[in-house]
This record gives sequence, structure tokens and C-alpha cells, in this order.
Amino acid sequence: MNKAILFDLDGTLLPMDTEKFAETYVKSLAKSMATYIHPDVFVKSLWAGTNAMIENKNPRKKNEDVFIDTFIPAAGVEKETVWPALNAYYEEEFPKLSYLTKPDRSARDLVLEAKNQGYKIAVATNPLFPKRAIEHRMAWAGIDDIPFDFITYYENSYFTKPHVEYYQDVSSSLNLAPVECIMAGNDAQEDLAASTAGMKTFFVTGHEIDRGEGGYYADDRGTLRELYEKLRDKEGIFSDC
Repeated sequence: MNKAILFDLDGTLLPMDTEKFAETYVKSLAKSMATYIHPDVFVKSLWAGTNAMIENKNPRKKNEDVFIDTFIPAAGVEKETVWPALNAYYEEEFPKLSYLTKPDRSARDLVLEAKNQGYKIAVATNPLFPKRAIEHRMAWAGIDDIPFDFITYYENSYFTKPHVEYYQDVSSSLNLAPVECIMAGNDAQEDLAASTAGMKTFFVTGHEIDRGEGGYYADDRGTLRELYEKLRDKEGIFSDC
């Protein structure tokens, strides 16, 4: 019996054009850090750190540490010099990117319905961002006041999507086995990869991403509203829960 629902954030609970958001965010961050690092160097270093997190499989090294250990030497700066500026960016400038998103009331209805039905709930976003950036995006989605049982961000995660270890780690943090969890997300590769851990999967359409690789199976699919209705009526993926 399923006991938890894991929700992706970008493109799922928070509808957005993920590619456009990423492009605008990187430009904004690079501009903000230009006093310390040339924008071209910053962008290369940022992607190097991001790729290091994606490739990391060390269960004793959190994503934040992996990022720092790659980004800092690549950028040629001291952490003590740039980290206060990075923290200030996420407090002051990052919130201004909310115009790139379009909140959907169904997200709040869905999460509250899951909570009311007794499911454990988690925001299972790819933990490549610091906690503060994820908190802002949850606020944009209108779900920041809901008491989630677990939220992934780079300070508390050791793996990233689509690694099976990521999904095993999230379910372990919920004190559940992967087979007791459902993963709902809009990415055919990163989110549906939860099936390799034994989770059921729901492919959220509307802002779907499919790179045409991976071959992962979705147990059910539909819009965010349809997912809410299926949960409420105990239909589709929830019919045997």
C-alpha cells in the first residue's frame, strides 16, 4: 500500500518553461556575481559544479560540498569572498524571477488532499539548488505554508535525479521503502526513473520534458488537475491504495 507521494517542483507543482527559467536564472546570477568573477568564468564554473553534483555517487558527500569543491577552484576565488554575495543573491534577486512562473491552484489542492488522506508528502525536486531558492519557488507555487515531511535541496542530499540512489535516499528519509511511494513529475527521464527504485510513477503533462531516452515506464499520466481528481476519487494509480 502506498504511503507517500513525492512531488517534483519545477514544471510540476510550479508550472514553468524550465529551459527559459534556467537561462534567465544563470544570466541573473552571473551578473550579480560580476564584481567577484567574470561572467564567462562564472557560468563555466557554475556548470562544472552542477555537473559534478549530477555525476556524484559518493554517499558520504552532500551535493553542496561536491559543488563547492568543484566551483571554487574552477572560478579561482575563495569561498569566504563569494559566499556572502551568493547568499544575498538568493535573498534579494532570485525572488524577482517569479514572473517566469505561473502558479496553478491545482498544486495546492493536490498537496492538501494528499496530506488530508494521510499520505506523507515530499517535494522531490532535483537538489541542485540551495534551500533558500527552493523555498522561494515553493512560495511562488503557493505551497510554502504546507508542512511537508521532506524537501530535497543541495544541503541535505547526496544524490541527484535520475540516480536510483536519489529515490532510495528520499524514501529512507520518510522512513519508508521505495515501493511504498509514488513519484509525480513532468520529466520523462528524471522523474520516471523513480520506477527503477520500485516506486510507482505518475507523468504530469502540460509542461512535460522528454528527451526521448531512458525508456522509463509511467504507471499513469495526466495534468496536475487530473492527478488531483484521481487522488480525490481514488482512481487510476490510486485505485489500489
